[in-house]
Amino acid sequence: MRFLNPLFLILLILVPVIVLVKVTLFKKGDPSIGYSTLSAMDKFKPSLRLGLRRIPLFLRYTALVLLVVAMARPQAGLTKREITSHGIDIMLVLDTSGSMQALDFQPKNRLMAAKEVIKDFISGRREDRIGLVVFSKGAFTQCPLTLDYDILLKLVDRVDFGMMEDGTAIGSAISVAVNRLKSSKAKSRVIILLTDGINNAGKVDPFTAAKIATSFGIKIYTIGAGKPGPTMLPINDPVYGKRIVKAEIELDEDTLTKVARETGGLYFRAKDERALKGIYERISKMEKVEIKSRTFAQYKEVAPKLLAPAIMLLLLEILLSNTVFKKLP
Repeated sequence: MRFLNPLFLILLILVPVIVLVKVTLFKKGDPSIGYSTLSAMDKFKPSLRLGLRRIPLFLRYTALVLLVVAMARPQAGLTKREITSHGIDIMLVLDTSGSMQALDFQPKNRLMAAKEVIKDFISGRREDRIGLVVFSKGAFTQCPLTLDYDILLKLVDRVDFGMMEDGTAIGSAISVAVNRLKSSKAKSRVIILLTDGINNAGKVDPFTAAKIATSFGIKIYTIGAGKPGPTMLPINDPVYGKRIVKAEIELDEDTLTKVARETGGLYFRAKDERALKGIYERISKMEKVEIKSRTFAQYKEVAPKLLAPAIMLLLLEILLSNTVFKKLP
């Protein structure tokens, strides 16, 4: 909304001034007319007609306000933004294997900590299409590339253990992500893969999948999650039920480093949630492209919509003043 002639709005100050003068004169009455006291009339309630006698004045001043605003020529605008260049297409790849239940990212396990950091990463992007692939023994697309971050965040929340058979198919996960990105026309196409294990499932090995990504110009950032050495891991014991044991979880940093280097990306090691958050923030800063856009604004005159009710109010005020609320000389 804008006003083409905003100076006319100054006239609105006169409206309360006129009302104040009218009320003051009404209270004082006409000094040229003498009358005896009316205190005896206080016990009588005023009629409905007397109580509504100021309606014509209200209609007149409301019409005056509408006329002044109309003179200022208010215009309602509709702004359209047209994106002329694409952002980055990013596939987030997340390990949901059993080892991601490790409790070294206290107070959360590795998967829960990763989900929180990923949600922060998504919320910090603008104009980038982001998708999500989850994997364990197999891999599938949890969310295709989208600009609807609200839907994507809800789908991240739904990621959990047991979505498929346990295992770590890193190569398959990369292949699924590449398949989602290969036909993209974005200036930059990126895979951010987080895992805490060794590739032990799937039909495609990680390095072969990385070479396929390179052939399509797709960059891969790899993140190894977990502290070195033994860590506490919940397990379902067939005899004793669910319990926590100390376990050594192997992380194939050499393969993750080679995969990232093959595609022009980088490998990072996250030993706790704070470090993991810093890694995603660093990747976010590195993967930025300028978004070019054009903005259009179309304005429509609002004044005609104000003039019609103003005229109707004035006519109604004249009608009431000369009929129901007519004053005798």
